[in-house]
Amino acid sequence: MDWNDLRYFLGVARTGSLTQTASDVRVSQSTVSRRIAELEESLGMTLFQRHQTGYFLTDEGREILRHAELVEDSIMALERGAAGLDRAPAGTVRLATSENLATDLVIPALPAFRERYPGICLEIITSTVTAELGRREADIALRVVRPTRGNLKVRRVGHMTYSVYGSRDYIERHPHVEGEPLGGRHFIAWDDSHAFMPAAVWLAREHPGCKIALVTSSLPAQIAAVRAGLGLAVIPDFLTVKDDFIRVVPSDQMFSAELWLVTHADLVASARVRAVADFLSEHVMRSNPELSERWTGA
Repeated sequence: MDWNDLRYFLGVARTGSLTQTASDVRVSQSTVSRRIAELEESLGMTLFQRHQTGYFLTDEGREILRHAELVEDSIMALERGAAGLDRAPAGTVRLATSENLATDLVIPALPAFRERYPGICLEIITSTVTAELGRREADIALRVVRPTRGNLKVRRVGHMTYSVYGSRDYIERHPHVEGEPLGGRHFIAWDDSHAFMPAAVWLAREHPGCKIALVTSSLPAQIAAVRAGLGLAVIPDFLTVKDDFIRVVPSDQMFSAELWLVTHADLVASARVRAVADFLSEHVMRSNPELSERWTGA
């Protein structure tokens, strides 16, 4: 058996797709198909049922999946342990965070980071889906939701407040209508796949009957829509300091969120991971007053 084949097997088992697995591991679809076939041949069993809608595990495949995940966990533990042995801050560090925190908070500070740590290559993964630190999908994460499980070290690094904003032009063109949700103004909302987002939960709870002008799957798109004068949106206050937006619902009537820096416990001793964590908490956060106002360092 070629143990590398387990990577391809795990990818297809989890996604049910050759195409997605090929994209995730950065090889061709034909390579994934060939490696799966070779693994089946070496084991002497069929691991997947092939259908037009995707790949589905057989009973034998489900049993192999259980063993393969144990092997993967051991390899990940080995990699984390090896990463914790380094002393000089050099190498690649994967940071998982949301798109708006990456573009408006982290990336503007990277020139200073590169000057201080030229040996570190930062790889930023932006998604609203939580990356699994235990499986090395990321080494460190900047999140607005504190994780409750896993062998993780968690540090509070900031506080993020939210308000409802509209562009000055939109507010002037659409005066408040008494008795209407949000004064009769239209809202820019999250799509159904992001119904768990705090802004989506707030809107569904507080203004379920409001008029929707646009539905999107990203905060940058919502901010762009507000700039274009399409309607109102819930936006973190620190992202609006450069825009001529009008606050329609102030932050004291909204929700807020703590910002958490999360690292796998096995990587705490890693010089390069520690360098990124310290830079984010000390330089990036404290240089943004809107985020550091209630910073506790806990």
